[in-house]
Amino acid sequence: MTRLTNYNYFMEKGLDQAKKALSSGEFPVGCVIVHQDKIVATGSRAGTSGTSANEIDHAEIVALRRLADFKGVLNKKETTLFCTLEPCLMCYCALVLSNIGKIVYAYEDVMGGFTRSDLTKLSPLYRNSKISIIPNILREKSLRLLRQYFANPNNAYWAGSLLADYTLIQ
Repeated sequence: MTRLTNYNYFMEKGLDQAKKALSSGEFPVGCVIVHQDKIVATGSRAGTSGTSANEIDHAEIVALRRLADFKGVLNKKETTLFCTLEPCLMCYCALVLSNIGKIVYAYEDVMGGFTRSDLTKLSPLYRNSKISIIPNILREKSLRLLRQYFANPNNAYWAGSLLADYTLIQ
């Protein structure tokens, strides 16, 4: 399997997690953490339906919690996180602190995505991180899920936001 085929395969698994979130009425973001071509943890966004959003249970954080429970031996620097939406500041920093080696994402978060930020102004821990970033893997598939979410007037989470407006015109 070529690297791009591998990226597509694992991003499809992340998209499955996003579809799971969407079918539960949640914001459709999903991710998987991969080590040596095996999925070792998964996560999907939770806490976005209802009247008050839980801003902690992002897909990446859910997956990192599950990775913490992983019983096998692995070098976290050799792990790759595949996420359907570009990680925010909170998730990016948690990934750095967790020693994740690579982030692969599908769709850019124009409102809160952090992977394209200028790290030179951050403290040394984050500025000197060696995490590599691969954007735009299966972007259109993630875009479709987000468009479906934002087009539904029953979904209030981030309705009318920069991300919603940008997504709906793509």
